[in-house]
Amino acid sequence: MKLKFGDIQETALIPLAIKASESSRPNPRIKDLKAKEIIDTLGVDVSKYDPFLSHEGVVARTIMFRNALIKLLKHYPDALCINLGCGFDDKFSQVDNGKLLWFDVDLPDQIAVRRKVYQDRDRCTMLEGSALESDWTNALPNADIHIVIMEGVLEYFSKEQVKTCLNMLCNSFKHGFLLAELHSPFLEKHSKHHDAVKHTNATFGWGTKSGSEYIPLEPRLRLVSETSYNEEMKKYSLRGKLFAIIGKNMNNRLAIFKW
Repeated sequence: MKLKFGDIQETALIPLAIKASESSRPNPRIKDLKAKEIIDTLGVDVSKYDPFLSHEGVVARTIMFRNALIKLLKHYPDALCINLGCGFDDKFSQVDNGKLLWFDVDLPDQIAVRRKVYQDRDRCTMLEGSALESDWTNALPNADIHIVIMEGVLEYFSKEQVKTCLNMLCNSFKHGFLLAELHSPFLEKHSKHHDAVKHTNATFGWGTKSGSEYIPLEPRLRLVSETSYNEEMKKYSLRGKLFAIIGKNMNNRLAIFKW
């Protein structure tokens, strides 16, 4: 594996470090051997990207996105799935039902680095593309239903960029679902206090109190459900339960939209 520390954006190191750390535990709640392989290969200390709350949050969102996808794919087993802003995520192997078509989409520089550790697989293809432009969608085959996953992406967008992205998706695909990670106005204002992101140069973009705030930006969308990561985090520890109370409206959420 020809991968160096400088190849990976710092925001991508956070979920990688956490998934690798969790996968190494005696009874892991999630298992991502590719993340562990990447972190082991880098051979650097990434512990600063793996504090408790971020660790529990990434584990929770991984479980919640996986479960939501599996549930959707039971209704739409032949869906075309797009992991938009995929980074190093390997969600395909978590949910593959033997039928779906999957595309891992990200900016050219990220896809170039991803190709150092991943290869295209049967029904799982890497593709260069931006969440703010539609040209890459022309390379996709036709499908009745599209399922778009945006985990750890929209939280770095401005309100105008979110609108551009939502409009692009609804214009490009006639019918679909969007599984999106949303964050709060509190985090928008306090990027530098986030226990993991503060170690990077990244800042959070537009935060919302509810996914319903997305609808005026793209009226073709309908909010199907919205669930705080607290609902998963509080299952595992006293600290998780306490944060679910203290940080009731501060944690990120999984929102599912339909159009």
